[in-house]
Order: sequence, then C-alpha cells, then structure tokens
Amino acid sequence: MTAKWDSGHSGAILSLAISKERIVASGAECGELTIWSEQGHPIGKLHFHDNDDVAGIVFSPTSPTKLYASHGETVSLLDTRVFREPVESFTINKEEINCISVNELDSLLAAADDSGAVKVLDLQAKKVCRTLQRHTNICSAVAFRPNRPQSLVSCGLDMQVMLWNMQKARPLWITNLQHLAQDEEDMDSHQSPGQLFNPPLAHSLSVSSCGNVFGCGAEDGKIRLFRISGTRFEEELCFKAHTQGVSQVSFVGHNDGETFLLSGGNDGRVCLWDISKDTTQPQKQKPNSRRSSSNVKVRQMVEVAPKVRSKLCFEHGEKVNWILGAELQGTKAVLVADPSSSITVYPLGEL
Repeated sequence: MTAKWDSGHSGAILSLAISKERIVASGAECGELTIWSEQGHPIGKLHFHDNDDVAGIVFSPTSPTKLYASHGETVSLLDTRVFREPVESFTINKEEINCISVNELDSLLAAADDSGAVKVLDLQAKKVCRTLQRHTNICSAVAFRPNRPQSLVSCGLDMQVMLWNMQKARPLWITNLQHLAQDEEDMDSHQSPGQLFNPPLAHSLSVSSCGNVFGCGAEDGKIRLFRISGTRFEEELCFKAHTQGVSQVSFVGHNDGETFLLSGGNDGRVCLWDISKDTTQPQKQKPNSRRSSSNVKVRQMVEVAPKVRSKLCFEHGEKVNWILGAELQGTKAVLVADPSSSITVYPLGEL
C-alpha cells in the first residue's frame, strides 16, 4: 500500500539517501534537511543558515551515522546521533552543487556543480585534491564506481558522459550522447520524425554494484546503459523509458541473475526495469557486420532492446526529483521525492 511521509519539510524535496542502519535523509529547498525512521517518522530536522537548496545528500559507506549534504557551494558533514549543527563544512565549489558522491572507502567526496566542474575533496586532508573540468555546461551528476575507489563517472547538460581516474586531471574516456542519438535515429526506422529536436541532455547516473555497468538518464526520455572496459566504455543498450526527460535512474541490486533499474521522469512516472543478464553481456558481432562502423554497436543495441521490460510502473503524477530503492521494515520499496513537501513510498513486493 502506498504511503506518504509528511511533516518533514515545508517545501519541495530535492534529494534522498538511506544509511546501512535504515535511517532515511531528505534534503529540500531553502536549506531544510530531515532524517526519518524506517517507519516514516521525522526524528531530526535542521536548517542551514544560508537557506540554499539541499540538492545532494549521501551517507558514509563506512560510518552510517555520518551524513554529507550539499547546500549551495558548500558540503557539510553531519552526525545523525546529534542532529543539530554541522560537524564540519567545506566551501569547495564556485557555483551551486547539483550532486555529490562518496567513494566506498569514505576517503574522497566528489561534488558536481553548475560550472561543469567536479571538485574532489580529500576527506582526510580536508582539502580539494582534484578539479575535474571538462564539461562545457552544467554537470548534473557524478558517481564513484564500486570496487574502484579512484574511479568515477560524470554527465552533464553538454550531453557528454565521462570516465575519470583520480590519478589524472583529464577524462579517460568521453562519449557524446548527441552523436549516439543520431546513430540510433539512423538505425531505427520506427522512430517518429523530429525526435532529435529533443536533445539528450544527461540528467542522472547510477553505477551497478559490480562497478562495470552504469546507466544514464537523458532529456530525450531514454535510458542508456554503458559497459566499462579498462579506460573506456561503450553503449551496450538504449531504450525509451519515459515520454519526457529521465530525471533519475538508480540500480537496486541483483536477484537470481537479474538486475533491476529504477527510473523516474518528468512525465510523472516511476518504473522498475528488469535488465536481464543476457542484455548486459557483450553481444557477439555478426560475421557480415562492418567492424569499423560505429553503427555496429547501435545495431546490436537495437537487437537486444526488446529484452528490457518494465516489471512495475507507477503513475506518480508529479515530476520526479529523486528516487531511492530501500528495504523498510522488511519490505522492498521505492521512495519518491517530487515538488511537494512529502515523500511517497511505493511497495515493490517480491522481485
């Protein structure tokens, strides 16, 4: 049964996170940050004095009571046991931060901002150790890769997706989604005319638990899956997920060889996709395929795309700001933040 978590905020909720101890955190407009019990009761609230929107929050992967939150150009560290003032604050970006990510060692924090930069904070030295500046427009999302604490991916409104390593200040690999979209258009004769007038601005990223596959949601309503191999990555799968921009994507784990991906869109829908094991395996090239053509990858993608199927789809009705897969009181669920001041909880049942 769908539930609503109320009384935690006065404005739109922008970000969600959950700790290993199942404490849920939500960030909202005007500097509001709230922590919740898994039953949906607010157990702590604070207000950042700068009144800037809390656009990014993440729990430490090693210390579940440590919570990082971005507000404006600042990242603050909080202790959920004494939820009052920040333990520490770092003003590290020159423009508003859109997304933050912490690596699995809790040693590095990456913050993506409106200038297109990704600032990497050394959490032990408490200073910026890298500035990753290659996006030419807003950097909308950044994510460290599991099992590779020195590696991360980023995407932005310049339609570019990048792979980085902390040993280098330049990206190891760059893919332009606009070029991919043109190839996809050329290969798919069923595509409606004018589709490319809706450019694939990249809004969101999520990396699977293996660290080698990541998904990207874009303004053209498509989700693209990429497989990382060494210092590069290639598009492995693309499918139309929403009628408007895909504002959020999130891997939610594995079960009996299956991989599930949550997505939320500006069309007000929340979907759970079954990304089968076969789909996320490299496809064998046909003998008569043109090996040197970039369209080979797209042809393979079109052939396997029908294997993707939606297991569940909720007509949420509001633009999705954030989605979060969680297990609450022994039940799998997805939490949804939207322009309202409430969190909506949908049960996922048995996956």
